[in-house]
Parts: sequence; structure tokens; C-alpha cells
Amino acid sequence: MSTVTEITTDSAFHSHLTSLPPTTTLAISFHTPWAAPCEQMRTILSTLASSYPPQTPPTVSFLSLNAEDLPDISEAFEVTAVPFLVLQRDGKVLETVSGSDASKVRDAVERHAGKGGNTGKLGLPPALDATPRDSNNAADANGGGGAGVSKDLSGYAPGTHDPKTAPEMSSQAGQTEELNKRLEGLVKAAPVMLFMKGTPSTPQCGFSRQLVGLLREKGVRYGFFNILADEEVRQGLKVWADWPTFPQLWVGGELVGGLDIVKEELESDQDFFKDYSVGKGKGGMAAPEAQSTPATAST
Repeated sequence: MSTVTEITTDSAFHSHLTSLPPTTTLAISFHTPWAAPCEQMRTILSTLASSYPPQTPPTVSFLSLNAEDLPDISEAFEVTAVPFLVLQRDGKVLETVSGSDASKVRDAVERHAGKGGNTGKLGLPPALDATPRDSNNAADANGGGGAGVSKDLSGYAPGTHDPKTAPEMSSQAGQTEELNKRLEGLVKAAPVMLFMKGTPSTPQCGFSRQLVGLLREKGVRYGFFNILADEEVRQGLKVWADWPTFPQLWVGGELVGGLDIVKEELESDQDFFKDYSVGKGKGGMAAPEAQSTPATAST
């Protein structure tokens, strides 16, 4: 059976491509370690790959790439969100699938690579059967005195030595409130705030690098915060903003979203950044007083 090959370098990717004949269909899956849907996509692809017997030359080749570790390849295929599947043959993109919908992924692969063997419902476990509990056994399990006898709890009241059924109140609520106030200040530290991995001069992920480049291209002045330098902000902002991934772009204290959402906004409105632009190609980091550091909202 075929398997999914993990590609870790640019050279390994290009070497693999040149080793295949132009008739081979490539299924290239882009993922990141922090995105939960990518684990589901890995299972889907592994199951699909196992349904195709090895052939020489292969009819289909399944590849897996970390989108952040290989930003040049990600940008070449215009990857703005993960999981992201690209189907390619002879250097031409045939189809792309964003997300981890098993049916869409399978349909796309089979449409271009043909059907493999039987995978059932993509190898998902069968539905569990539920059977009614025997009333006698239920009574025993609940502490009844015998078959068909249930315990009378109508007069029960908890005693001082009974285990507590609710957690003790702690200072966690106060800490959360303090963090939320800090986050509220951070997102408003500059009219346009970018929460990214790394800094604009040294981005630490491909998506952050692409968003920095886009802001520069549009002439946008912006503040930034390196979420890798402050784990409290990194985790807290995910919850407070209800947005689990980075980079995040905030405008006027309101969340716009990640790279893919920003691109969609620009496609629908070319003047989206008009009020924050200083000239095409002249964008970049805002003045020092608008920058954010792990210690404070502004300096």
C-alpha cells in the first residue's frame, strides 16, 4: 500500500518532484503542528494512501509539508490557511481543498488519481450500539438493596464530610480579569496591530511573513507584538478574541482575522487599509511609541 511522505526541506520537495513522471498525480498536504484539523487531515490522507497499491511509476504520490517550516513552497501554492490540499500533475495545479472535510478530500483525490481500494468510510470507526440497561443491574449499580430495588434519595442532604460538588473559588478569576485588561490595551496600542510569530524583520512563520509583506506592500503603518515572547498573551488572546491561530490583525481595536481573512477583505475592498496607509510600498512598523513589547502595551 502507498504511504504519505513527510517532506522537511525545499530540496527534498523539488527532488521528489523531479523523480516523478509527468503522469503522476501529486497530493500535497500543507499542515502545522498547532492546528487540530491537520491531525484529522493526516488520518484521512493516510487512509486514502493505503488504498492505492504501490506502482512503478506511481499513479499518485501523497506528500505532507509543514507550511510554516517551508514558507517558500507555501507561498508558491498560495497557502493562507491549514489544512490545505493541492492536487498537481505535470507542474499544473488541478484542484485545491481547504479544510479537512473527508468527503471533499476523497472526491478530489479520486477525481484526479482514480479510485483506490476499499477504505470503508475512510477508516472511521463504526458507530457504537446503545442497548437499554437492565433495571435490576441499574439498581445494583446505584446502590439498591436488591433486584428491582432502588435507593430512596428523597430525604438525602449532604453532610460535612461529603465530597464537594463544586470547585473552590480562587484568585484565578482576578488573574483572568487582569489579563483581559492587558489584552484590551494591547489590541489598541496602535490603530493597526499585528500579533505575530517573531518580528517584522525576522518573522518566525510563513503566514506572519506573508502578512508583514502585505502590510508593507499596501503602505500600512502598524504596531506589532511577538507572541512567542509572551506565553500568557499568546494563550490569553486565543481565548479573549475567540480566534485560535496566529498571526492576528487588529484594526481600530477590532479583530480582522488571519492572513486568509485579510486577503478576502482586500479582494472585496481594495481601499480596506486606505485610512492607515502612508503610501504604496512604504508601509512598515509604526513609530516606537506605537510598538508593543512583552512587558507592556506600548513604550
